[in-house]
Amino acid sequence: MPRTLLTPEQRIELDAVMRKRHGNAALARRARCVVLWSDGERRVDIRNKLACNDAFITKWTTAFEAQGLAGLVSVHPGRAPRVPVAKLDARVLNRTLKHLPKDGSTHWSSRKLADELGDVSFSTIQRIWRKHGIRPHRLDTHMVSNDPDFEVKAADVIGLYLEPPAHAVVFCVDEKTAIQALDRKDRMLPLSPGRAQSHGFEYKRNGTLSLFAALNTGTGEVLGKTATRHTSEQFVSFLQEVVASQPRRREIHVICDNVSSHKTPLVQAFLARHRRVHMHYTPTYSSWLNQVENWFARIQRDVIARGVFTSVKDLDKKLMRYIRQYNKDPKPMKWIYADPTRRITSDSSDSVD
Repeated sequence: MPRTLLTPEQRIELDAVMRKRHGNAALARRARCVVLWSDGERRVDIRNKLACNDAFITKWTTAFEAQGLAGLVSVHPGRAPRVPVAKLDARVLNRTLKHLPKDGSTHWSSRKLADELGDVSFSTIQRIWRKHGIRPHRLDTHMVSNDPDFEVKAADVIGLYLEPPAHAVVFCVDEKTAIQALDRKDRMLPLSPGRAQSHGFEYKRNGTLSLFAALNTGTGEVLGKTATRHTSEQFVSFLQEVVASQPRRREIHVICDNVSSHKTPLVQAFLARHRRVHMHYTPTYSSWLNQVENWFARIQRDVIARGVFTSVKDLDKKLMRYIRQYNKDPKPMKWIYADPTRRITSDSSDSVD
């Protein structure tokens, strides 16, 4: 590589950079490299004096030869201009929310979207999704009520929760149908350190049972009864037990859903005989308004889902034992509007916690 001969002006500029007391140390080191090279110093001597390598010498002497003193500063290409954060977020969100993958997939993965966009890494896409709460891998379900009187019925039920009538009791009543008495063919593997409890894959069906339950919204106590079928006769029989559990003159408000067995002539005749019992029906497809559904989820999780039942009688015994134990320390559910300023309508997405 030929040596670059410095002009008097260039040498003065380089000397000024090297002597500057508060200058850039890296820039001074590059200037000294150019001066030593121009003075005919051997590479080995330059390496020893500057504690550098041959690549450093070649890089900066070439840069000075091409651009002069400016080359010692501007030779760095720097980072590519960053896309504004808001613009990048909008681009990723637009593609995620308004388009589908070209391969026919039903949803995006971060790597598929990165391949689609080309200039955005999958980790950046994941960060943007987290920032905006976008979860393409998740799928929830919903059901919209088609009841024309949705708002009126919902307000009636929620009013009973928030401001129950004085000197009256409010029960949420429903039945959990077709609970299977499943017995496992293989023994259960117990819980142990590093291993979850395990059921055998094969099971034996021993019949089904229905569970009627009435949740007292004031105390949290549950009245329960099992039956082989969930007919209107069984429903009326259970209502009679609910009535018998209360003082003779106390008003009883019953919240239940619109299933046909709750509206038969037998039920109407029962209500005619018991004027102090008032039925309140939830809107169609609105089981979430009935608090007993929350309690059913609890017994499903605690007893039914992982239970082993040798017979229908065994299932009945374990269900009723759970109810008795639960009633030793019942707790009413807290029913609170997520946003009291918003009205509940049949086409809204308002929720009640």
